[in-house]
Amino acid sequence: MRRGARDGRGWGRALARLSRVAAALALSGTILGAQSVRARAGMRRLDTLRFSISFVERDERLARTLLARAASNDSFPGLPRPRDRADIMVAPDAATFRAWIGPSVPEWGVAIAVPEEHTIVIQGSRAGARDGDPAVTLRHELAHLALRETMGDLPPRWFDEGYAAYAAGEWGRDEVLATNVALVLRGVPALDELDALFAAGEARATRGYALAHRAVAELAGLDRERGLSLFFSYWRETKSFEQAVRRAFGMTSSAFEERWQKVTRRRYGALALVADLSIASVLMLIFVGPLWISRMSRDRRRMADMRAAEAAQELRDRDSAIAALLGEAPPSNEDFIK
Repeated sequence: MRRGARDGRGWGRALARLSRVAAALALSGTILGAQSVRARAGMRRLDTLRFSISFVERDERLARTLLARAASNDSFPGLPRPRDRADIMVAPDAATFRAWIGPSVPEWGVAIAVPEEHTIVIQGSRAGARDGDPAVTLRHELAHLALRETMGDLPPRWFDEGYAAYAAGEWGRDEVLATNVALVLRGVPALDELDALFAAGEARATRGYALAHRAVAELAGLDRERGLSLFFSYWRETKSFEQAVRRAFGMTSSAFEERWQKVTRRRYGALALVADLSIASVLMLIFVGPLWISRMSRDRRRMADMRAAEAAQELRDRDSAIAALLGEAPPSNEDFIK
């Protein structure tokens, strides 16, 4: 563990790892209970060589689609092909999903992987549109299992989540960064600081996922030919993220972190600022628009009154001129009023 400023990060990583282990043990007990409930509930089950999926009757079509997608795309960037079996449980509704995963998972979660049990719990066909594509979600959770199978508990939380998003092709997460003005105001956080975002509410967690995805994608992009494969090999061998980055990419982890922060800030900071200004403009239009419309309407009425007064005056002037030519008395204002 490095001394000085890095000491706090080291203790933070150790405490985070202990917390993850405790949460995993609690979740394992919950999932084991869910598996027994599943057996009693008479849920259907399909099996392949590596996967099994359980579901209720109305989710059969979804289950078959998920199983086919998982079996046809069962390799993950930089990792050897997984060998462990994966048990997929499709919760029939939101209430059952919450009952199966327990209170330790955030209320906005739509799926979860429990590597200790080789199990994934995912919401079924009654999930909402905001929960995303279930096939992408399943791919994300399978990536968690694959990473744990090969790397054990070496990866910190930010890498675990970032890799799962990268392996699932969740490039849409970059949109979060493109509209996040916090990148302009506060800059890009350090890698070790990302873990705290995952437990800080949905909005900050979403930003944490996006930043972690960007970090892993940036790391993989350092080796165009081999991606993360050589890096993973060195990480398993040395048990050190620092040594793996040095040997695979020829730079220190600090240098990579600075590169990732600079690239992310340069690529998305300006977009976030433009988006923020656009939002401010829309809000300004919402609040100022009615006042502007009211003033324009008042000005139009005033111009109409002025034109009517000018037309009446022209008419009086014309009639006065005609009366003068005929030697008659000019009409009075009362005549015009009549």
